[in-house]
Formats: sequence, C-alpha cells, structure tokens
Amino acid sequence: MTVHQGSILAGNKKFGIVVSRFNDYITSRLLEGAVTTLKKAGAPEKNIKILWVPGALEVAFFCKKLKAQKHCDVVIALSCVIRGGTYHFECVSNELTRGVNQVALETGTPIATGILTVDNLEQAIDRAGLKHGNKGEQAALAALEIASLNDQLSAKTQGHKKVRSGRNKSFSHRVIKGKNAS
Repeated sequence: MTVHQGSILAGNKKFGIVVSRFNDYITSRLLEGAVTTLKKAGAPEKNIKILWVPGALEVAFFCKKLKAQKHCDVVIALSCVIRGGTYHFECVSNELTRGVNQVALETGTPIATGILTVDNLEQAIDRAGLKHGNKGEQAALAALEIASLNDQLSAKTQGHKKVRSGRNKSFSHRVIKGKNAS
C-alpha cells in the first residue's frame, strides 16, 4: 500500500492569495491569518502574491489569472458572503464556490478556500479568528498540504523518484487553537 501525505513546509513554493474587498473587515483578518501561517511554514514574502479584488464574484477569475501568469504553485481564495434578506446570498455563494472549483479543475491548479458563507456578522467574526479559529489560517495550511501532495503525485506521474513526505514536527496543525485543520 502506498500512502501519500502532504507536508506543511513551504519550501520554494509560490503562493497566490485572492481576497475580496467586500466585507474587508472580515477578509483582512482572513488574509492576515493566511500570510502569518505561510510565513511560519517558511514562505518568504517574495513567494506570496496578494490580489485584492472588488467582491466575491471576481475571486474565481483572478485565481485563474494568477495561474495564467505562472506565479504560483497553489492559490488561496479568501472571501466573505453574509446572508441578507434576499436571494442574492445564494446566487453569490453558489457562483463563487462553483467558479473556484471550475478554475481548479480547468487549470490543474490547487486552490485552497477560506470562503465564509455565513448567516450573520457574528458568525463571520467567529470564523475570522474569534471562536472558531481563523479560516484564513486553515486555508493556508490546506494550501501547503495540497501543494505538497500535488508535487508528490506529479513527480510520480512524470517518472521521477518518488517523493516521501510527512508532517513537519516543528510546525504542526496545533497552530489553530489545538484543532487539526484537515
């Protein structure tokens, strides 16, 4: 049996972060959590590219744009959609998640999502670092792991020597309030 497990070491990987400006009092906290986590994992600032976009519906397009520029090995999508009194919430939430997934599949680029779709501001605040950890941190941890797994599987399909990887003992998932982020 062969088991592949991602590492949470940044190495020389490049990361793109697309973050929506709408609800920026929440998304800026998600961004801060993601960047801090990537730096703790060894990513230098020069390997992190941040794109601020107007709103949630622009996130997928710019995830694809980052890949087209060949800047990043993995993309992190950060956004916050808060339910209002209309059907608009469902439309935006559905199109945002569908678009991000479509870009990942079409481009072959791993995309980790720190997308909040919540009923109210309190839930958003809780997920941006209060009661439920910071979903930006969790997205960055996922990005590190999926980039590592992508490398392992790409090396195997290209006939390269099998890459072995495990958890980094000095930087563990306990970063997020003692909970496993997987």
